[in-house]
Amino acid sequence: MSAADVWARCGAVIYDPFLALAERRGMAARRRDLLARAEGRVLEIGAGTGLNVPHYPGHVEQLVLTEPELGMRKRLERRVERAGRDAQVVGAGAEQLPFEDDSFDHVVSTMVLCTVPEPRSAIAEIRRVLRPGGRLLFAEHLRAHEPRLARWQDRLEAPWRGFAFGCRCNQPTLDLLAEGGLQVEVHEHGRWHGMPPLVAPLAVGSASA
Repeated sequence: MSAADVWARCGAVIYDPFLALAERRGMAARRRDLLARAEGRVLEIGAGTGLNVPHYPGHVEQLVLTEPELGMRKRLERRVERAGRDAQVVGAGAEQLPFEDDSFDHVVSTMVLCTVPEPRSAIAEIRRVLRPGGRLLFAEHLRAHEPRLARWQDRLEAPWRGFAFGCRCNQPTLDLLAEGGLQVEVHEHGRWHGMPPLVAPLAVGSASA
């Protein structure tokens, strides 16, 4: 087993404790408010350990959760079972989604696009699988608007990425969504409280093709 594989397994173990303070300080409420908009057939990319699972409304017709990392996926499956949700868990990365075109009414991405190795490919896949009129629901941290913090994000991007399992703290995710042909509507510009300043700038919103 490679060092990267070992660190990925460690990440699955420490992910929930690492985010616990941030969940208590507002992120769990943001998940609940964002996911209240989900309906019909819903796909979540990079579902991780399943922190979103308890917040999906009961009227969702079908819930599909993708997660490429095995350790995360096992924890996701256990959380789905504990929650009593009727959800399908699929081992797939966001860049190659194993679904037909126009398959979903909503796609969900929360703190995911920063870690996807090829975010532009993932955005193209999101557009492909969304039905006409469908929407992406997102909560993502961003490159800071404040010049001083943005400079620190640039300086520390490489060590942070190594520590945080591929997370790019300086990624301009809203710009990437727009470049990918999505019409972005930001519902909230805020702070990811309880997390390091490098990843504190946050946007919550939706986007459509």
